[in-house]
Amino acid sequence: MHSYSPDNISKMDFSKKDKAVVLFEDGSFFEGSAAGIVGTSTGEVCFNTGMTGYQEIFTDPSYFGQILVTTNAHIGNYGTKKIDTESERVQISGLICKNFTNDYSRPLADLDIQKYFEENNVVCIYDVDTRAIVRNIRDKGAMNCIISSEIFDKEELGARLKKVPSMEGLELASIVSSKEVYDIGNPNAGIKVAVLDFGTKRNILNSLSERGCFLRVFPAKTKLSDIISFNPDGFFLSNGPGDPASMEYAIETVKSLLLTKKPMFGICLGHQILALANGISTFKMHHGHRGANHPVINLDTGKCEITSQNHGFTVSEPDVLKCSDTIEITHRNLNDETVEGIRMRNQPAFSVQYHPEANPGPHDSKYLFDDFVNLLKKAKYN
Repeated sequence: MHSYSPDNISKMDFSKKDKAVVLFEDGSFFEGSAAGIVGTSTGEVCFNTGMTGYQEIFTDPSYFGQILVTTNAHIGNYGTKKIDTESERVQISGLICKNFTNDYSRPLADLDIQKYFEENNVVCIYDVDTRAIVRNIRDKGAMNCIISSEIFDKEELGARLKKVPSMEGLELASIVSSKEVYDIGNPNAGIKVAVLDFGTKRNILNSLSERGCFLRVFPAKTKLSDIISFNPDGFFLSNGPGDPASMEYAIETVKSLLLTKKPMFGICLGHQILALANGISTFKMHHGHRGANHPVINLDTGKCEITSQNHGFTVSEPDVLKCSDTIEITHRNLNDETVEGIRMRNQPAFSVQYHPEANPGPHDSKYLFDDFVNLLKKAKYN
């Protein structure tokens, strides 16, 4: 989580390299150069293997509370542009990267990345061995860290780091969720979808509205009666940050919505909430899946999809198998065999762990939005 004080924030003089440090929970310590604002920030460290789309990744609400390590060597080389954001602001708590540059090649860019980070109060360290950091995370698992360009004493940094809570058990969705109900699309559209916003990405909403759906987006903790009063044709459960098992309010809401027997589609955190609503547990992964090239097999078609992913929790396959009368596995990760998709046997509800809307990433899985819209139309008109 962001731990800097606004009183301490000042702009970086990017004409010279200022010092920054990062301390990890296991004691690993790296010195590098500072970018973004002068400050201190903490969070759970994770790495993303995508080679493009850094701005979409920075603004994905699923990253709230996390320090991001980019395995791609160059960050900032094509600048930033408002249209490339997935939410209203940068969601990561800080950035660790190899090369940070203001020299961008895209003529249509709005801002260089330094100005963008200053506007969004982001602390960054670069000129560090990101390969060593990633290998350490892969070996030891996800852990908390602290970045600072103002505090360099390891003891003081360590004391602050000890106060940072583990991601396991944290409920963060209600923090990043919209605070008010809002609509997207044509109110006269034939299909109405209620979106439960746990930290949704813009391109998910665009993917549904482009297919002729009128969306009403509800804050994470909206009362069941308010959602039902919209009289939607189906429900969408969005992505988002934090531990899904901590979201009892969402689990209970989804249990009640399932009683309507209307179509339901969940992505990422929404997938985990649908599983929990069916009595399937979730657990924290060793270091999660984050990138734009994860292979997933569709068990219905036998085809492989290259997918965009961002999650640190997953559903328990043994629990899914215990519910085999009512739940079936539809997709599986080809790297580690984890469950990537489920479907209810007795009603039109399904979900996937990965991100079919991409941004960034391949479009192999966009058919899932078509599948959901077809379910909505079938339920309404047949």
